[in-house]
Amino acid sequence: MQSLNRPRTESKNKRQMDNKPRIIISGGGTGGHIFPAVSIANAIKELCPDAEILFVGAEGRMEMQRVPDAGYNIIGLPVAGFDRKHLWKNFAVLLKLLRSQWKARSIIKKFRPQVAVGVGGYASGPTLKTAGMMGIPTLIQEQNSYAGVTNKLLARKARKICVAYEGMEKFFPAEKIIMTGNPVRQNLLGHSASHEESVGFFGLNPAKKTILILGGSLGARTINQTLTAGLEIIRANPDIQFIWQTGKIYIEQIREAITTATGEPVRHPHVNAIPNLYVTDFIKDMANAYAAADLVISRAGAGSISEFCLLHKPVILVPSPNVAEDHQTKNALALVNKDAAIYVKDAEAREKLLPTALATIADAGKLKSLSENIARLALPDSAAVIAKEVLKLIDNKE
Repeated sequence: MQSLNRPRTESKNKRQMDNKPRIIISGGGTGGHIFPAVSIANAIKELCPDAEILFVGAEGRMEMQRVPDAGYNIIGLPVAGFDRKHLWKNFAVLLKLLRSQWKARSIIKKFRPQVAVGVGGYASGPTLKTAGMMGIPTLIQEQNSYAGVTNKLLARKARKICVAYEGMEKFFPAEKIIMTGNPVRQNLLGHSASHEESVGFFGLNPAKKTILILGGSLGARTINQTLTAGLEIIRANPDIQFIWQTGKIYIEQIREAITTATGEPVRHPHVNAIPNLYVTDFIKDMANAYAAADLVISRAGAGSISEFCLLHKPVILVPSPNVAEDHQTKNALALVNKDAAIYVKDAEAREKLLPTALATIADAGKLKSLSENIARLALPDSAAVIAKEVLKLIDNKE
């Protein structure tokens, strides 16, 4: 009797599984891909609490830690990026790509997703391509103002393409495009602490103007070198305060530079002999950091720019020249052309960045106009809008 009942039980379990939306979200490599991916997943769970979500990332990349920290399962692919400078090294990359496509196929057959979402990064290519070949609806999210090669290829089979900038018809079929903006870290929105409380959180003076310097979780070499070379300028402007996120790679050499400049050792990870400078490798509480900042200096990653827009932050952008298709410069110019940001070229940062920052923070009218103009570019509720489009694809398929 037990053996006769087993098929019915298995069939019942299969029906229950089929009733739950199953979604793969693929991508990563940097925080700029991971934070939007997690935000989309959270928004899907809010709209549909019984949804099953599986992340597919790249082995050894930061998503393999950050995604489980956010409460989601993730499987890694042995995928790697192409070496554009040494083409002969790409034979191994092609082998990894083939292995990744086979593994992606195995993951998809086992998990049986009803839709696959790509947020950019190494893993999204093989996962979304394989999903499309297997007849699974796909949605891609292009965060930048200049579409990457992978997303341009994936767009051929994608049902929907979510973008954050105008004019993306030059890369994608217009009928597939939805203007959604980029999802941001949800803990940044609705922050209750005042500007004064947030400045005090960093041990600084709430009566003084504060500049926040960001280089991403890994740091930005040019920005760090510029600030290191400008320590005497920082010390000569005690009425301006600086919160400096250096990235883990650079923190020790910057502490040594501060010790050399002041003649005093750094006594605490965040405390040094320059009283108007707070320096750390990584800022966990970005909500307080943004609330404390009167002006931000940053690279021009799409996710960061979306945060500046939503939080109405005046910003000086120093685009990284070391990214595919120089897309950070294009991101920056999309704001600069609307008087919503200030642009300093990477090659000119050492000469111009600090003087530009000091002149800007002293100009209340400029800060106000930058804040008002960047606020006009904000697209709120991006994660929820994308989540609804993902769930629509499931409904349409069924």
